Amino acid sequence: MMTPLTFFNRRWWWTTLLVIAGTLVCARLGIWQLDRLEQRRAFNTHYLDMVAMAPLTLTGDQPGLTDQEYRRVTVTGQYDFENQVALRNQYHGDQYGYQLLTPLKLADGTAVIIERGWIPAEGNAAPEGWRQYDQPGSVTINGILRLGQTKPDVGGIPDAELAPGQTRLDFWNIVNLERIALQTPHKILPVFIQPNPTPAPSQPPYPYQPEVEISEGSHMGYALQWFTFATILFVGYPFFVRKQEQKTAITPSDSQVS
Repeated sequence: MMTPLTFFNRRWWWTTLLVIAGTLVCARLGIWQLDRLEQRRAFNTHYLDMVAMAPLTLTGDQPGLTDQEYRRVTVTGQYDFENQVALRNQYHGDQYGYQLLTPLKLADGTAVIIERGWIPAEGNAAPEGWRQYDQPGSVTINGILRLGQTKPDVGGIPDAELAPGQTRLDFWNIVNLERIALQTPHKILPVFIQPNPTPAPSQPPYPYQPEVEISEGSHMGYALQWFTFATILFVGYPFFVRKQEQKTAITPSDSQVS
């Protein structure tokens, strides 16, 4: 007769531990997918709320800016081309290039980083080349608010640290507003702006905004799969052990009778 102790006898204890570990791992992966689903739902709600709001007129360091990512925004100011930087590893179709990040000085003395758009790598390996894209004078930008990053995505390359005697980085891997602010003479707002793309731009820089998909993705399906695997292990293992124990219990005479 099989008892709970059977699963931890000399024959089965190691297999039992593996099954328990596998069950816990599958269950944890299922819970992780449910967490991802809740995060996706929260993002969808936030995004739709921001899209439904009236455009924000940005005049300076207004409260709550970091809570309004993806909200439409309008801002007027003058570009500071002396302190612009570029985001490397950017593509327009299959052509390699950079995204220009240029401070826009506002009337109150603060500045907001504008991701002006893509430029080709050829001829733009140094900041001097970027000046061909200058837009002097007062400009009005319509776009969306975005948050920067302090660390790269999984598998991404972090930005280099400044070498001794080095005062700035011209090329960046992520829009790290905190670090960019350290090499900019203005107070930089904690958000940046991606201008609205033009239907048929005639020349760089080409503005960019991400295409946002509002869906729940496959997280629920993956969660159910992991919970199913956990159930199969937890429920099916005792039946497997009982069957093996029954085979072992059959004596030679029983085999002949059968």
